[in-house]
Amino acid sequence: MRFGIAVVQPISHRPGEDAANVAEAVATIERAAAEGAHFVCFPETYPGPWRMPATFDPTAAMAEAAAKHKLHVVFGTIEPLDVQAGTAHNLICMAYPDGRVPARYRRTHPNGPWIYTGGTAWEFQYVPGEEFPVFETVHGKIGLAMCSEVYIPEVSRALALRGAELIFMPAGIDKKRLWATWRTLLWARSIENLAIVVSTQNLFSHAERGLAMVASPEEILFESTAAGMAVIDVSLDRVRYLRATRDEIGSSDTCAAKQGLLGPQWQRPALYEHFYPRPLREAAE
Repeated sequence: MRFGIAVVQPISHRPGEDAANVAEAVATIERAAAEGAHFVCFPETYPGPWRMPATFDPTAAMAEAAAKHKLHVVFGTIEPLDVQAGTAHNLICMAYPDGRVPARYRRTHPNGPWIYTGGTAWEFQYVPGEEFPVFETVHGKIGLAMCSEVYIPEVSRALALRGAELIFMPAGIDKKRLWATWRTLLWARSIENLAIVVSTQNLFSHAERGLAMVASPEEILFESTAAGMAVIDVSLDRVRYLRATRDEIGSSDTCAAKQGLLGPQWQRPALYEHFYPRPLREAAE
């Protein structure tokens, strides 16, 4: 079964003007639905807000638009915890076509709060989450992550081991010198987890370089550095085949990614407690 993913790389309104992103996001959802999308993927912290104290919450508008146009909407916002302390979770959410409460992933890595304070965009005291939920849809099992968590393979692996076949990993702003490694890792997360990985980012002007991508284990299906929206036709059939079959002699004739990576042919769970070295006892004097 094939379905469409609208990858949106917007010219975003900067912090302080970010409430204007909400109406533009709603209009984009309507256009994506008209072009046949079943999912819309916005960047991290889009439509916002970017800072504490939070002056608006886009969740109701995103949920209403998703239900009105009968599609899933992946969007970013923050979850305030303590206004006085300026603490918040950073969220990637997914609104549903049936209007239910949107799914939420609270960013888990890195340790906070340094990552979202002291710059020109975000300003809040980030508190990491501790869970890796996976969400069922009629199209497949969805995992949510975000931005530089692409550098932490354990995040995507945790989602894949819980069944995620399609992982949305929206990102923040211009990657600058990180661009090439970031692009490589997006595809790597797809290859090693036999999942489709989707990303995009905010642009504050057309002079910036974006990084929108839809990666499958065997090929990059779409990528763009420019602002705009594209609807990409995808299927999970190949992902499911690669997960369900075994790597054999001659497999490389027909498969461009290793088969069965999440199953018993490759996985050795009994060893995983040894991944992190145990502290050594001090030598006796």
